[in-house]
Amino acid sequence: MKKLLFFLFSFLALANLNAQIVKPIKWSTKVEKLSDSEFNLVMEGKIDEGWHVYSQFTPADGPLPAEFEFKESKGNYELVGKVKESPYKKAFNDVFEVDEYFFEKNVIFTQKVKILNPKLTSIKAKIDYQVCKQACINDNMSFTFQLPNNGQVPEETATNIAEIDTASSSQFTVSETTKPETKTVVEALKKEDEKGLWTIFFLAFLGGLAALLTPCVFPMIPMTVSFFTKQSKNPAQGKRNAILYGISIIAIYVVLGLAITGIFGADALNALSTNPWFNVFFFLLLVVFAVSFLGAFEIMLPNSWANKVDRQADRGGVIGILFMALALAIVSFSCTGPIVGTLLVESASKGGIAPIIGMLGFSTALALPFMLFAMFPSWMHALPKSGGWLNTVKVSLGFLELALAFKFLSNADLVLQLHLLERELFLAIWIAIFGAWALYLLGKITTPHDSPLTYISVGRLSLGLLVLAFTIYMIPGLFGAPLKLISAFPPPQTYSESPTGFFGNSATSYKDGLPNGAEIGPHGLTVFTDYETGLAYAKIVNKPVMLDFTGYACVNCRKMENNVWSDEKVLNVLKNEVVLISLYVDDKRELPKREQTVSKETGNEIKTIGDKWTEFIITKYKTNTQPFYVLIDLKEEKLNTPISYTPNIDDYLAWLKDGISKFK
Repeated sequence: MKKLLFFLFSFLALANLNAQIVKPIKWSTKVEKLSDSEFNLVMEGKIDEGWHVYSQFTPADGPLPAEFEFKESKGNYELVGKVKESPYKKAFNDVFEVDEYFFEKNVIFTQKVKILNPKLTSIKAKIDYQVCKQACINDNMSFTFQLPNNGQVPEETATNIAEIDTASSSQFTVSETTKPETKTVVEALKKEDEKGLWTIFFLAFLGGLAALLTPCVFPMIPMTVSFFTKQSKNPAQGKRNAILYGISIIAIYVVLGLAITGIFGADALNALSTNPWFNVFFFLLLVVFAVSFLGAFEIMLPNSWANKVDRQADRGGVIGILFMALALAIVSFSCTGPIVGTLLVESASKGGIAPIIGMLGFSTALALPFMLFAMFPSWMHALPKSGGWLNTVKVSLGFLELALAFKFLSNADLVLQLHLLERELFLAIWIAIFGAWALYLLGKITTPHDSPLTYISVGRLSLGLLVLAFTIYMIPGLFGAPLKLISAFPPPQTYSESPTGFFGNSATSYKDGLPNGAEIGPHGLTVFTDYETGLAYAKIVNKPVMLDFTGYACVNCRKMENNVWSDEKVLNVLKNEVVLISLYVDDKRELPKREQTVSKETGNEIKTIGDKWTEFIITKYKTNTQPFYVLIDLKEEKLNTPISYTPNIDDYLAWLKDGISKFK
């Protein structure tokens, strides 16, 4: 009896939660006047406890990023740079297998604009965003920014900030101040960013150490040390010159990082990193780098540059040492260029000052040996002699570059949903790359610049066995294994030719028996993604319908599918006793023009398929959260109380059986 009462109260609580439109963000807004023609348009969101909203820089194959639209700009105003945002938190999402960037408690978005039309009095804008807790909500907000000093906003209202609800439009007022609680949030979030910068520095430092062990750089260590010991009048001067030389190397690469950040902006490359076409560009760039490392050709700067710099290095003194460091960067470019390029691509995708931190880590590792061996020349005896092992390091880096390149191509394919590089194909390519690398290390294949190999050293054999073991580890992934060690790299298991596993119902064989309009869903389920089509099929087979309001970027929807739907008893019910209709509220495909309209309920534009199902859940069931499950009969009437996120398998199964029993 106690269990029955508990179950009943649980459903009543869920019914109370689900039968309402949830608005977990309250927006306050302002316009900051920078000059007579330039303004900052500021959107500040107060986020309810426990909820979080995603950054515009969240990877495209993860949760939905925030998107901005500024309307009627042509001839009236222009956007200056990208939308800026307060520092976000970062965490790895094990469902989507990517890092996600999000805000808790507070978020601030700022867009700078330059007014072109002096008669312009207002600017209209819209933000689309996803906010999640136990459920996810895809929401949007329309704003009207009233520009000051155009007869619209009196000067005396300059400090007002309007609190608004996300269901209405807003009028922005002018403010010169920042709220104290906002500053506290910013300071707290900066600590999270600092952790990420230390990670970038460490990885870049490892990249610098790898660059040292290439045939373009390693032989230069004894040459440079010899120069300083012979040219210096005394040991103290030699040490000073060596330190200055190391600092010059660091300065050159840090300036490169500064240039990248200055030219593109602190967040511009971050935004571009989620663009599919730039991911394709990065893929092609890394393939070129990899082919160069494998020995097809060398990427070299013009010889005239090196000659000119060498002449300047002969001047001596501080200027001469600086040009010596520049000469090292130019001469070694064929080996360091691909590594630097990869580091810049990776660090730039993090935004902010990451490119500068990346170059600082790389150049520190590169400069340290030159400094230390020049200061302590006796250490030179401990250095291994140059030889074929240097080319082995270079070729190994080429294999790694090639493997990393396909991650960028996979990002583009996931964003565009082309299904050209699904999980199996991605893993097959990686198995081929790492398998070839293992054969290379074991001496079974050679590249153009390899020296004759009479035996394999213990170190090379150990690395070869490690790479071979990793290759074998990836093979079960072709048959559905999760591969947790590399979960952040390949596409998710749902993005696969065989979603049910290689030995389950394969996509080809299973598709032959699918009803018209149905697709293969999680765990091989037959799923309809159109309401009318699914309902018509339910009437033919005389089964109840389970509506699954979900989203491609809904974390808890995936958790329900992975942890609850996968249960044998639940899966049996979903396969055999209901017709499953999954309606994706974040489907960005546009509706035909004749079906595009404006919602009578919310006033929002209905342009996409996702908008259509969002409107449907709001008008029909008076909620806007996902996941949301509804059991209906063939007359479209509810069989029992709908439920949302329910991670307890027994509760979810009891809910299913309760609705099905009422249908029968």
